[in-house]
Amino acid sequence: MVSFNGRSIVSIRDMSHDDLIKVVETTKRVKHGELSGFLKGKTVATLFFEPSTRTRLSFESAVFKSGGSVFGIANPKASSQSKGESFADSIRTVSGYCDVLVIRHPVEGAARMASELSSTPVINAGDGANQHPTQTFLDLFTINESFGRLENLKIGMMGDLKYGRTVHSLAHALALFGNELTFISPPSLQMPENILKELDDRNVKYKSVADLEDAENCDLDILYVTRIQKERFGDPQEYEKVAGIYRITQETIRLLGEGIRVMHPLPRVDEIAEEIDSMPNAIYFTQAHNGIPTRQALLGLVTGGLD
Repeated sequence: MVSFNGRSIVSIRDMSHDDLIKVVETTKRVKHGELSGFLKGKTVATLFFEPSTRTRLSFESAVFKSGGSVFGIANPKASSQSKGESFADSIRTVSGYCDVLVIRHPVEGAARMASELSSTPVINAGDGANQHPTQTFLDLFTINESFGRLENLKIGMMGDLKYGRTVHSLAHALALFGNELTFISPPSLQMPENILKELDDRNVKYKSVADLEDAENCDLDILYVTRIQKERFGDPQEYEKVAGIYRITQETIRLLGEGIRVMHPLPRVDEIAEEIDSMPNAIYFTQAHNGIPTRQALLGLVTGGLD
């Protein structure tokens, strides 16, 4: 019996195949209205040391929809760290005010550190270019909802694969279900070697290409698009070399196959034309909306409100 009660959600690497299935199935029950009120009497703290809109608001919505209360910061300048308080002291203090702590931080490993210091479960809402596990859970739920399975799919990941924490987490998760992956990125933004080694160790089929046209014959079920993240580049000139390199249009859909589904963790810049939004292939807004039941499920599981 898989139990999440009292458990921190820091990295998809901490999760087993059964853990992922548990979250997807619980999310399904939450979305279908079978479970409600399971955060009554629970308080959630959200500490966002890095800007966020969708993730922070969906966590807050998830808390309210499940009967709980929420407080937190959305601007690091509004915290005591602006007065010189250490990150460790902030975590030790705030964890005593809540039943679960949700944290986003620009530094890789910050969420892991917080989980080791906190007296309550910690949920990682993104740490630098490292991990974004709750995004992966909602991605898995969306894939399962769209295809009725998580196994034996052909999935392309396109864009910033070097700094994109969403694709790092998702690649690990998909490796547990026997899927075939195609990585589409410029040479400077390829999937990190440690991720590729992990896939090799798991005997996962994958290939890396630089041009979207090279993915035409891959018979993809899903194209997971990510933006080129300007904020991750130390050199603006390096960003300009790759900005706008890929763009999904109706012609792209025609070339890749009418049955393909297009996902995106958002926000997008110009990598997906707005003409795609009304097409049945576009499931990225459904994907974003699935963040609420997914985060409801996670909060309920780690606080013991759900089992």
